[in-house]
Amino acid sequence: MDLVIATGNPHKVDEFRALFAPARGVHVLGLKDLPGAGRFVEPAETGATFEENVRIKAEQYAQQTGRLCLADDSGLEVDGLGGRPGVISSHYATGGRETGATREERDRANNRLVLEQLHGVPPERRSARFVCVLALAAPPGFAPTPRMLAAKPYDAPNDPLLDLAPALRRCAVEPGAAHVLLRARGEFEGRIGVPPRVPSGRHGFGYDPLFLVKHPTGSPPTAYAQTGAELDPESKNRLSHRARAANIMLDLLVRSGIADTPA
Repeated sequence: MDLVIATGNPHKVDEFRALFAPARGVHVLGLKDLPGAGRFVEPAETGATFEENVRIKAEQYAQQTGRLCLADDSGLEVDGLGGRPGVISSHYATGGRETGATREERDRANNRLVLEQLHGVPPERRSARFVCVLALAAPPGFAPTPRMLAAKPYDAPNDPLLDLAPALRRCAVEPGAAHVLLRARGEFEGRIGVPPRVPSGRHGFGYDPLFLVKHPTGSPPTAYAQTGAELDPESKNRLSHRARAANIMLDLLVRSGIADTPA
């Protein structure tokens, strides 16, 4: 089954292709791999939460492509800032507005503003997390397989697979619309460091130089010892919010019957 990653970024497509490699029967594509890719219109991200934005993207791209589409939305939540930057993480310094600045310019401005707003806040109140939310949407006219219809969630109130049966009913009731079938949320815990300890690190981008990882090696004695930009790329990718969300989604793809059981 084809699974379209709702992005024109080939590097992100390759990342998801690697993350979903254990799922047999799933062929990962990007928007640029589809015929007439230039006709796709990027949806406006008008949601107030990651969940709202990812639903908009997944459903609109599923509507446009006529295929199963996986979209993602991600950013930084800082508890001492009431959850900001949140959905405007990429353009926090400009209040969410696009200005034509380069990525490096945006990163510097965003990081400077976060540190200014947290000035005088003690370390224990600087807790933060990177968040990634994934949503899988079915196109109009989607016909679920018998395996999907028979999928059974775990006996737990927070099992994301509980969303599948109501979503399939919506597909049947509104066959002319796209509908989100599955969602997954991954979080990467830490806190924003205090200068001059931060910013620090040569790897990563965005807020990584400010973000002290809670357990960079998975071991409590090393809590907050490294920034995201000080982690080697392999470790960061393994621990990241996107990898955690992708692992949850991979499990859901298998349990829902969309993908075959990993070898």
